[in-house]
Amino acid sequence: MLAAYFDCPGGPENLYVKKVMKPHPGEGEVLVKVAASALNRADLLQRRGKYPPPKGASDILGLEASGSVAGLGPGCKGRWKIGDAVMALLSGGGQAEYVTVPEGYLMPIPNDMTFIQAAAIPEAWLTAFQLLHFVGKIQKGERVLIHAGASGVGMAAVQLVRLAKAIPIVTAGTQEKLKATANAGAAAGFNYKNEDFSEKVLAFTQGSGVDIILDCVGGSYWEKNLNCLSTDGRWIIYGLLSGGEVHGDLLARLLSKRASIHTTLLRSRDKEASNGCQQSFTENVLPYFSGGTSPHLQPLVDSVYPLHEIAGAHRIMEDNKNIGKIVIEVPA
Repeated sequence: MLAAYFDCPGGPENLYVKKVMKPHPGEGEVLVKVAASALNRADLLQRRGKYPPPKGASDILGLEASGSVAGLGPGCKGRWKIGDAVMALLSGGGQAEYVTVPEGYLMPIPNDMTFIQAAAIPEAWLTAFQLLHFVGKIQKGERVLIHAGASGVGMAAVQLVRLAKAIPIVTAGTQEKLKATANAGAAAGFNYKNEDFSEKVLAFTQGSGVDIILDCVGGSYWEKNLNCLSTDGRWIIYGLLSGGEVHGDLLARLLSKRASIHTTLLRSRDKEASNGCQQSFTENVLPYFSGGTSPHLQPLVDSVYPLHEIAGAHRIMEDNKNIGKIVIEVPA
């Protein structure tokens, strides 16, 4: 089968499509014929040699995929049949013609949704759902600051905060991105490049700050995050785009607000925890993607690239040009 590959860590130019062995489903696994996958920051980091796949996972890129059931391994419990339209969060291997998935990790594709749209759901939406509900314990009426608001996770988080009857506030780097987040339901949005988001957040919340911060930026934001975090607030770090170094009195500032820092990486969580998150998501969120529901949830696809143009897709994400998800279409 064909798969996205690189022989040594480096830039997007190292990526190419390679012919590799087609996987075979093991005990309790399902073979999926991949129609589409989506690009994530983790793919960029893995390509640079900075985010290796977990032990036992495929070294092929791709943390999510949509497609159809093509085979069933021994011990499958009959939930899925050949031809079923499915999507899944993966530990790797999604950017290939076939991938094997534990049967419990598969989710049905919502009605009236294309494979391209479905590929934009698993990683971003499960990450946002986990951050808000399993880590942040979001409550009705709370204010949530979402950094990188126009990213895949950010756009999902905006809609999930609204679904939880809470208030989403975002940061982004362009007016176009801020407009997209407003269309998705953000109550307010601030351009981190030309304004102090912490001052704007405090003004918007009349000085009380936000209850939850979803932070994929890290080190460079620590002071501003603490400035606009409310007493007893939860600061959730799930990425370090600006690095992990902090210079200053972080702990004293944190203590003065009785605030807490939580950290999480969906890829490295144990299977039981990830499966519990996915089951809850499937039951409580997935129905809202189907037509005619209110509120209606919608994955945002920025652009679609064929598998053989994967290097170009990586360049777009590295330049922060995308609003929503970049999807990789796999040849039929």
